[in-house]
Amino acid sequence: MDKTLLKGLMVLEEIIDIDGESHTIDELAERVGLTRSNTHRTLQTLVHAGYVAKDETGSGYRGTTRLFELAARQLARLDVRRVAAPAMRKLANKTGETVHLSILDGIDVVYIEKIDSLQPIRAYSMVGGRAPAYAVATGKALLAYQIDGFLDQFEDRIVRHTPSTITSLPLIKDELRKVMRVGYAVNNGEWRVGVGGLAVTIFNLLDQPVAAVGISGPLERLTAKTMREFAPDVVECAREISRQLGHQST
Repeated sequence: MDKTLLKGLMVLEEIIDIDGESHTIDELAERVGLTRSNTHRTLQTLVHAGYVAKDETGSGYRGTTRLFELAARQLARLDVRRVAAPAMRKLANKTGETVHLSILDGIDVVYIEKIDSLQPIRAYSMVGGRAPAYAVATGKALLAYQIDGFLDQFEDRIVRHTPSTITSLPLIKDELRKVMRVGYAVNNGEWRVGVGGLAVTIFNLLDQPVAAVGISGPLERLTAKTMREFAPDVVECAREISRQLGHQST
């Protein structure tokens, strides 16, 4: 493990572990066995990252809620598969299409659960598989709620997969604003030719986007009209999963 990271983890663990009160550099240095200067540099890095804050006097340091937020997000990710299963089965029965549960990993989505359609012609995918987030419905649903500038860092990785793939960053951002406005995301053959989908974001108790659930299938069945008809069912599925994760719908 990188030495700088190790020092940061040691100081952070000590701040959390002691008693929740603020502590001086000297106190922390003694507890973790680092020099005062090393402890000071490490604390400045943690303050800049938002994990530690100075107290009102300016002489002590304490942990912030950022750690709780990260932990809550990770717990939600770990739990969302189990929680989502009943709602996903209900959605699969209602629509007759393949249902996916995805999480965001950089510029990709990873399929963490799925229920295959029973129809002879269906969307192909596999649990653990990846897809470009900007080109599939579950990915768009998650990208729409990322912090400003998130997508910019991946601009050089946005490439065309089909004639329908949107590769212009401004146009993708317009699409994501539409997702937030209408409440769901749509893929019109942007990842695989002739395969589309519709998805909605899942939120945890901290109102953070942790996953997305959606349906996918051949565009011959999932026409624009059919997607509009199924949209309320996908929205309700995502809301039910979010409620199970502690999210309070507005």
